Amino acid sequence: MANNFKKQKEGMVENPTVSGVIADILIIVFLVIVMFVCFIPLWHVLMASISDGKSLLAHEGLLLKPIGGITLDGYRLAFSDSSIIMGYVNTIIYVVGATLVGLLINTTAGYVLSRQSKMKKLFTLFITFTMLFGGGLIPTYMVIRSIGMVGTRWALIIPGSTNAFFVIMMMNAFRSVPESTVEAARIDGAGHLRVVFRVMLPQCKSMTTVVILNSVVLQWNSWFNASIYIPNKRELWPLQLWIRQLVSDNEGLLKNANPDYSRYLIQYAVIIAASVPILLAMPFFQKKLETGTMAGAVKG
Repeated sequence: MANNFKKQKEGMVENPTVSGVIADILIIVFLVIVMFVCFIPLWHVLMASISDGKSLLAHEGLLLKPIGGITLDGYRLAFSDSSIIMGYVNTIIYVVGATLVGLLINTTAGYVLSRQSKMKKLFTLFITFTMLFGGGLIPTYMVIRSIGMVGTRWALIIPGSTNAFFVIMMMNAFRSVPESTVEAARIDGAGHLRVVFRVMLPQCKSMTTVVILNSVVLQWNSWFNASIYIPNKRELWPLQLWIRQLVSDNEGLLKNANPDYSRYLIQYAVIIAASVPILLAMPFFQKKLETGTMAGAVKG
């Protein structure tokens, strides 16, 4: 008993033990390593984007500072290229469209699964099954083609707008709403749609924010579906697919008699331009992201 009192400070706060201090140090070291692993590649791309194209092409290894002098030729060429601007616009269209469609599907499906009904277990099992097993690329392509969406924007908006994980997250969020609140709304004459969008959804803002942010990030970084469903429709390509094309084109840069080395910088400049919106948005939503993720992990 005496030893326990020795471990306590004023305010009933225990002194950290040796094992606790070691654990804290290891956690901090691990997080610092993870931070550098995530930050260094982006820093390398940033330094490459403002370097001299000829010097960069001859350089091998990590860049910690610009090489061959600082230049903004890569950004100038990138934003003077109409295809890059068009890719940016297309990406915004796909992100907004898929996020809105996905939010509607996730909300309604999550509400249905959170209610007591005869088919609840069957529906939940069916959606959970899709988390473990998928139809595969070729069957999915055949379905998309059979309904006439190949070569259109809908092929990039509808199929990737939601997934089973998002639906289950919204289901758990709706389950956390007190049943008495729902019953009170029903007594006042509210139907299902009003209960969902006027009563339950405002009480699940943290989880909804998590779903929206994850959907935005997935759509913003998506390029594979575009390469499958709209390979010949360049006017519909998202920005990420244009970046892939630029990297492929720059592989044959030295085959030209008088290569424009500044064009080698475009791929790095566009990568930075594509990453900045997400990097700027995340700090503003970090608190809600942490709160929503923890809520989704412990409520079932």
